[in-house]
Amino acid sequence: MGKIVISSNVTLDGVVQDPDGQEGFERGGWFHQFVGSKDLEDWVARETEEAVGVEAILLGGRTNEWFADRMTARNEAEGRVSPEWAERVRSLPKYVVSSTLEDPQWSNVTVLGGDAVKEISELKRKVDGEILVYGSYQLMRTLIEQNLADELRLVVFPVVVGTGLRLFDETSDTKPLHLVNTRQLGDGLVFYNYEFARG
Repeated sequence: MGKIVISSNVTLDGVVQDPDGQEGFERGGWFHQFVGSKDLEDWVARETEEAVGVEAILLGGRTNEWFADRMTARNEAEGRVSPEWAERVRSLPKYVVSSTLEDPQWSNVTVLGGDAVKEISELKRKVDGEILVYGSYQLMRTLIEQNLADELRLVVFPVVVGTGLRLFDETSDTKPLHLVNTRQLGDGLVFYNYEFARG
C-alpha cells in the first residue's frame, strides 16, 4: 500500500504561491530572498534525502511542466539544481493528474486523466512505498480534503508575505495531525513533519 507524502515550501503565514518568483505574483520570489547559503545547503540535502527514499512522484499538470523545464542537464551544469536530486527525480516513475496533458516532455510519466480521486486511490493500492507530491497546490488540497494524504512535510521560510495562495485555505472538516519530527535547516529554515490522524 502506498503512502502519499505532501512536501512543500511555505512562508511563516502559510503562503505557498510563487516561491521562485516565476509566476508574476507581486510578493513571489520569497524562496531565494530570505535564505542564506547554509540554509540552501541544508535544504538541498534534505530534499535529496527525501527523493532517494520515495518510490514515485505525483504532480499536477502545471507543476509537471515546471519540473520538466527545470530538470535538464543544462540547469544541472549551471548549478540551478542539485545533480543527485535531479537525477533521482528524472528516474522515478511520475504520475501527473491532468485532463489536457498530451506530451509530458520528460521520461517515466503516466498521465492520470480520469477521475482524480479514483485514480489516485488506485495508485496508492498499486505503489508499495512513498508517493511524493511536490508543488501542485490544487492537487494537494484535493488529497487533504479526500483524506488521501498520509503525511505532510513543510519547510517554513522566515518571512510573512501577508497575502497569496495558502495550502490550507478551506477544508470541509477539521484535519488533525500528529507531529513526527521537527528540525532546523541552516540558520533560518524549519522543517516540520506531520502524519494525518485517522479515525
